[in-house]
Amino acid sequence: MTGCMSGLNQDSSFILSKGLQQLKNEHPPLLERLDELLDLSLKIEEGEQIEADFSRLKEAVVEFLSELEPHSEREEGVLFEMMAGYIGREMGPIAVMEYEHDQAKRFIGTFLHNTKGGTEGFTKEQMAENAQLIKNANYTLVSHFAKEESILFPMAENMLSEEEKQELAERIKLI
Repeated sequence: MTGCMSGLNQDSSFILSKGLQQLKNEHPPLLERLDELLDLSLKIEEGEQIEADFSRLKEAVVEFLSELEPHSEREEGVLFEMMAGYIGREMGPIAVMEYEHDQAKRFIGTFLHNTKGGTEGFTKEQMAENAQLIKNANYTLVSHFAKEESILFPMAENMLSEEEKQELAERIKLI
C-alpha cells in the first residue's frame, strides 16, 4: 500500500505526523495573505484607488514572500527531498509540486522585478498587468496547497518510516 495513490485517505480525520501537520498548519495564514493579495489585485483592476492599492500591493507582496519562503524551503529542502528518495523527482507528484513552486515564484519575482524602482509612474494598464501576475500566483498557490493537503501529505504519511517522520519534524524546525 505504501505509495499507492488509491490507498490515500483524504478525509479530515486522517492524522498527520508532527512535521507534516506543521507544514499543513502553515497553509491557513498563507492563504489569508493570498486572499488579501487577490483583493488588492481585483481593486486595481476595478481602478478606483489604483495608485494607492498598487502601492499597498507591492508592500503586501514583499511581506507575503517573507512568509512563503521559509515554508517553501521546508517543503523543497526537506519533505520533497525525503520523498524523492522513494518516488523520484523527474515525474509524478514531486515534479508537479516543484513546478508549481517555481511557477508561483516566477509570477511573484516578475512582479517584484517590475516594481523594484517603486510603484510611481506606472500606467493603469501596467498596474493591472502586474496585478494579474499576483492573481496568477494566487490561483497557483491556492490549488497547490490543496493538492499538498489532499495528496502529497497523506502520501508522505504512508510512505515515510517513523524515523523519517521524526527527522522531518526535527529538520523543518531548523528552518
